[in-house]
Amino acid sequence: MRAIELFAGAGGLGMGVSRAGFETVAVIERDRYCCDTIRENQLRGMSPVRAWPLVEADVRGVDFRAFADRIDLISGGPPCQPFSLGGKHRGHEDERDMFPEAVRAVREIRPRAFLFENVRGLTRAGFASYFEYIRLQLTYPEMARHAGEDWPDHLARLERRHTHGGCPDLHYRLVSRVLNAADYGVPQRRERVFLVGFRADLDVEWAFPEPTHCRAALLWEQFRFGDYWMRHGIPKPGGTPRFEKLLENLTRKPALPPWRTVRDAIADLPDPERNPTAAASYPNHRFQAGARSYPGHTGSPLDEPAKTLKAGAHGVPGGENTLLGPDGSVRYLTVRESARLQMFPDDFVFHGSWTETMRQLGNAVPVGLAELLARHIHDQLVRSSPPT
Repeated sequence: MRAIELFAGAGGLGMGVSRAGFETVAVIERDRYCCDTIRENQLRGMSPVRAWPLVEADVRGVDFRAFADRIDLISGGPPCQPFSLGGKHRGHEDERDMFPEAVRAVREIRPRAFLFENVRGLTRAGFASYFEYIRLQLTYPEMARHAGEDWPDHLARLERRHTHGGCPDLHYRLVSRVLNAADYGVPQRRERVFLVGFRADLDVEWAFPEPTHCRAALLWEQFRFGDYWMRHGIPKPGGTPRFEKLLENLTRKPALPPWRTVRDAIADLPDPERNPTAAASYPNHRFQAGARSYPGHTGSPLDEPAKTLKAGAHGVPGGENTLLGPDGSVRYLTVRESARLQMFPDDFVFHGSWTETMRQLGNAVPVGLAELLARHIHDQLVRSSPPT
């Protein structure tokens, strides 16, 4: 099965799609640093990146018609700054809004399915109408916006089509949901909205996969029986846990495995500040001085899933990409530690300064979550009809 990756970034979503069994026939990204990261891993023979046909280009200048009716999946994360809670909240007025280009790609390629990801802020009440506009454009991609037509008028036209029930030649059955990556084994509390659509002629029945991990199981391991601390070979901390209220209602061991914590993800890595020589044996694992914590921007506790890694519109925010030790100390996460939190393999290297590589990681989709979703889509496409 063939896939195309748009707005590829450093390749987290694309790597998950490739691992799920898709053959990636084009990877499109305009950022030079992201492309350099992909190229460097290709030169190192990194699988599956080495087989990607990389196109360093602005999606707005790409003609997708050569791929028409030959692609099973389009995936990508259209730039999310217009809708980010940490951004300027300009939404559809922001020139960085690339959802119109994602819709154009679907219109020109006519894939059997698509998978798009964006920040949770897109689902905020203030963007409700525009989110519905995005959903309806992806449902009826052939109903393009007319020259001079503003988006509310286009939305009204799409709504009339949708309520009328008539079926144009090309339309998709779309579902969307906000997922917390921690619920799927990612050592990070990262909430993102995913939009998945299947071409209507496939007559597919599909739902988002159920969570594979849970917070309650972590609390059980840490504060009911102490398995977590024994596993890491450290004594159980004293005092009253922060989640005392939740523990009061926890009377039996949950069936799902526990959320993964920062310690689970990075415990075997050498301390980059205290043991820089050993740390140097891991790519991108270097101490970055100058970390600080301030109100509203505090570090990630070692024994919980990390806070959401952030890219930042004007450089990397200080607090969110820091590690909060049990003793109250704060230091920046290294690029390698952050890559672990996004589930990139250790032999995947990142190109650029610490700030630039952290921007790449902050914009990425966790590889493991991407693979899980893409595999569910792949399996459904296999069941529905022969691949292209």
